[in-house]
Amino acid sequence: MTFQLRHPAPVFRADPPQGRVFATTREVRSTDVVPAGRLRLDALARYLQEAAEDDVSDAGWDGSYLWLVRRVALALRGYPAHRERISLRTYCSATGPRWAERTTTVSGAGGDLIQSTAIWVAVSAADGRPVPLGESFQRVYGPSTEGRQVSARLSQPGPPGVAAGRPWPLRAADFDTAGHVNNSIHWAAVEDGLAGLDWLPRVAELEYHRPIMPGAEPELVIVASQEPGELRAWLRQGPQRLASAWLTAGTR
Repeated sequence: MTFQLRHPAPVFRADPPQGRVFATTREVRSTDVVPAGRLRLDALARYLQEAAEDDVSDAGWDGSYLWLVRRVALALRGYPAHRERISLRTYCSATGPRWAERTTTVSGAGGDLIQSTAIWVAVSAADGRPVPLGESFQRVYGPSTEGRQVSARLSQPGPPGVAAGRPWPLRAADFDTAGHVNNSIHWAAVEDGLAGLDWLPRVAELEYHRPIMPGAEPELVIVASQEPGELRAWLRQGPQRLASAWLTAGTR
């Protein structure tokens, strides 16, 4: 069973006619769904990151830098369900001087369900500073972009000045090998905002403003409406925005 939505389906970008497209599969497990059986957004984010890591490993590309996610946009026609076998197709769809866009399409038995476009910034493993992509990256991943360029600029607004937040406690399990909170954990905060609402998003965007480091004490701010179906969420620490999310039941 796939969780379908009532609104018109978003338009998905087709796979590139040339260049590298990596495919893999997953089965939706009980640890990845809400009680009703729908795939959670934080589990989806983990699937997307795992597919990207598998792609790099399969390509045999040994880059000399790390990747930090800057922005993720999801177009959702439906949601995979518990025990559903899904496939993921992923490729590099655009580049910038020090970042790249990865597009990943998630499909079920009935066709394409979700498409993600994510901006990842290349950073030095030594000091965390952005670095140029380099010739080896372009050789492996450049052809599928067909020369398309993309910006890494963030655009979502900050929370309303009167918006109240609540503590969002961090756990030791939230931190990854980069030493900060993994990008999938931010989507878990979004799932808190969706709980209790009677709609699911067709469009979801999350922007990462600052890494969440050990010792941080973030709070979660959520502003949601039942009609027309919109949710905005922020993770912040004091006056600093750590991340922001925008979800809607319709399309822009």
